[in-house]
Amino acid sequence: MRNHLNVILAYAVMLGLIILVGIFQSWNVALSIFNMCLISAVMTMGANIQWGYAGLINFGLMGYAALGGLAAVLISVDPVQEAWVAGGFNILMSLWLIVAMVFIVRFVLKHFEKSKFRTYGIVAIIISGIIIIKITSQSSIEAIENVNPATTGFLGGLGLPIMFSWVVGAFFAAGLAFIVGKVALGLRADYLAIATLLISEIVIAIIKHEDWLTRGVKNVIGLKRPAPYEVELQTKEWFINLVAKFNSSKLDLISSITDKQAALNQLVIEGSSVFVKLCYSGLFLIVVIILLIFTQKALYSPWGRMMRAIRDNEEAANAMGKNVVKQHLLIFILGSAIVGLAGAMLVTQDGLFTPGSYQPMRYTFLIWVMVIVGGSGNNFGAILGGFVVWFLWIEAAPIALFLINIFTFGLTDTHVLKLHLIESVPYFRYLMMGMGLLLIMRYRPKGILPEKIEIK
Repeated sequence: MRNHLNVILAYAVMLGLIILVGIFQSWNVALSIFNMCLISAVMTMGANIQWGYAGLINFGLMGYAALGGLAAVLISVDPVQEAWVAGGFNILMSLWLIVAMVFIVRFVLKHFEKSKFRTYGIVAIIISGIIIIKITSQSSIEAIENVNPATTGFLGGLGLPIMFSWVVGAFFAAGLAFIVGKVALGLRADYLAIATLLISEIVIAIIKHEDWLTRGVKNVIGLKRPAPYEVELQTKEWFINLVAKFNSSKLDLISSITDKQAALNQLVIEGSSVFVKLCYSGLFLIVVIILLIFTQKALYSPWGRMMRAIRDNEEAANAMGKNVVKQHLLIFILGSAIVGLAGAMLVTQDGLFTPGSYQPMRYTFLIWVMVIVGGSGNNFGAILGGFVVWFLWIEAAPIALFLINIFTFGLTDTHVLKLHLIESVPYFRYLMMGMGLLLIMRYRPKGILPEKIEIK
């Protein structure tokens, strides 16, 4: 009972802070923070499944998030017909060659005994395959990238609703996790962390430099969205009437018809942005709730108890006949798939895909801080960590300015000390993250909401 009260209290405080941002700053800012908190919560649940359930350290989260973003582009963008005519067929042939090479390597591994001959044969197959693919695709890639490079320069996608990409992004991430798991899950924890980070960097590098795929660092903008556009809402009579009704008391204070209309127009503009963000909030909240239900059921199921047993004593679980490698691979795939889903959700909200923005600080280490702060092994704790850390990450600057104004009260705005402190505001978020993490590790080493083993 006490644990439930702690959860309710923690989330109530978090919700109260977001409401205060809406009151004192703007509801646009508050909802933006709320939506990013929800996306961060999905990412933390993916990381928590891997670390909290099974003790697997995955430092390659940004790679799986990027694959989710890639899925959003490949699913929602309309196909570029000129690019497909210029070199689409050869690109498809190259992809088939990659698939064939994978199956040949798998055949060799399965039907030939381990030896130097088998190793040299696999190396020869991979090198020759790369050379053939390079020869086959190089001219086609150049032709595709030369098709109106200012706006396209890539093949485009399938032109489907972008929400389909949420599922596809999860499958993309799961596929990469399967490959990585087969190669790296046998490594020691620290080596696994390094391997996953390096593989994610390779994924990001490919996405950034293969312009024919998603324009590389030139970015893809104007993606389809599941929510209405603000400009369209501002012209809808039902929405204008809704805003007028919601702000009737404020508008009644204005006597001039011209001023009242001008005020209404401004309220409609502001309201359209809030309405769109509320639509995203609803969609993201549904995803978080569904994932929470399934992860909670999994945590307290026989499978969940088995995973915790493997996490706590791998040798004992192995001695009891549990297939540790198989279970580690499964949970690695599940956690990565959830991160891929979050990556697709993020690009859906932003309406653009920017491969250059996928940095380890934002999409890996910050997610891990969220899990640690919230409490690994506890789904509610992981979600709370996503809310707390992202809130502080965004609100660090306003908090810093508020504190600076208090401590420098009485000093002129041109005072050297005050100017120096104001110039240092952008770095305050790192100071806050560092101090907050140290305090959590000192006084709450298991997180704000630590793991509670309950028998259900």
